[in-house]
Parts: sequence; C-alpha cells; structure tokens
Amino acid sequence: MRAGISRSAIHVSPEKDVTVSGSTVTAYDASRDEKGFWATLADFFMPDDDRYTYAEAMNRGSILVTVTVDGPQADRAEDILEEHGTVNLAEREESWRKAGWSGYAGAVKTGGAPTGASGTTASSTRNLKAGEQVLPEVEERLRIGKRHVDSGRVKVRSYVIETPVTEQINLHSETVHVERRPANRPVAAGDEAFRERTIEATAISEEAVIAKEARVTGEVVVKKDASDRAKTVTDKVRSTRVEVEDNRASGRKPASGRP
Repeated sequence: MRAGISRSAIHVSPEKDVTVSGSTVTAYDASRDEKGFWATLADFFMPDDDRYTYAEAMNRGSILVTVTVDGPQADRAEDILEEHGTVNLAEREESWRKAGWSGYAGAVKTGGAPTGASGTTASSTRNLKAGEQVLPEVEERLRIGKRHVDSGRVKVRSYVIETPVTEQINLHSETVHVERRPANRPVAAGDEAFRERTIEATAISEEAVIAKEARVTGEVVVKKDASDRAKTVTDKVRSTRVEVEDNRASGRKPASGRP
C-alpha cells in the first residue's frame, strides 16, 4: 500500500456486513452475535467492559479496524484512520447510556457472550448419576495484558514567513554638463585653431543590486526515546471452597474440600 503498511497487518471486524432483524437493539445480546464479536476481541488484551463496548458498537453497525505495525508506522496509521472518519467511542457510549443501554454488567458465559446483571455461569455439563448434586469449586485467574494508550502528540511544522528588511547603501554618480560661454581673445601661435577635434564624456551612476543567500541558522530535531519499565499490578481474585461437615459419627471433624 502507498502508506507502506502491509495488507496482512490490517484486520477489519466484521469482515462482511451482518444484518440483524427487528428494530434497533439497545443492549448486547449473545443470540444475535452472529459473527462472534465478543470472541473476535479476545486477543486484544483489553478489559471485559471495553470488549463489551466494542462489541456493542459493531452490533450497531460500526466497523473495527485494527492495524499491527511497529513504532514508526503507528502515528502514520493513526493519521490515516483519523482522516477517514474515526468516531469517538466514549461519546458514542455516553449517548447509548442516555438512551437506556446498561453497559457491561457481569462476567462472560461459556458461550463467549457477557451475562447481564442477574446472569449466572453455565452449570457443569458432565453427566451426573441419579441422586448426585454438584457444588463446583471455582477459582479466578488473573490475566494481565498490555494495550497502547495515547499519551499526547507532538507536531513540528515548518512554514515560510516574509519579514521586511531595510538597508542603506551609498551610490556614486557622475553627470556631464556642456556649457557655452563667450570669449574675445586673439589666437595664440600654438593654438591649432582650425584642427578638427572630438571630446566625449560619459555620465556614470551606480544603482543598487539585490542578491539573497539562504543560510541554515538552526535545526529542530524530532526523535522518540523508548524505555521499558516494570509495574506491579495488584488485584483480587475470588475462589470458592467446599467444606464438608459429616456428623454421622462422633469424633468426626469438619473436612476441607481440598487436601
């Protein structure tokens, strides 16, 4: 491509139009997630509430364009996307909420779509024998990813300005004057009175000549410094424990469900 970005580095979601029957939808519904929008965002390591918002935008007809490039091409890719009409998702989300959209309100079901505020996780699908009941022990795992955050942009632009300049210079000029005056004296012996002669005098004047020379008087260098830092992420994960209390025989003590 003319921007120097390979087509294989560009991903568009959904890859083709998806038609949703009925009126305008105001909340995310797994049953109409025909392209698996929620699942397609799993590799971007974004929080579930952000994935939920992006999935809702695609369900409302928006298109998600992701470009995988290195640092020097990232700003160029962002400029191209802005030139072709990217939207402010935060503003869109705010308007959805004013219209009644509730936003992300739960965990993710096994099928890949988020549950509502009163949703529950799917129960175990393993076959149970008659009379059996299951209390699952559930443990959350912390997944830490990374995403790019725009920390600001610096634009350096060069342009031409014109400044009036005034200088003084001394110019020399010579003017020729011809004067006829009366005389009355005898011709001297040495005078060649009747010899033909010609006298020429040239008038000279100086004029200003302007020449301009371009000189480099300074430089502005734009560069980016890259650095890595280690950050400690602190959060809480939940887990459930099953405690068994058996009072069928004396002397029995409560037993933990884990060794």
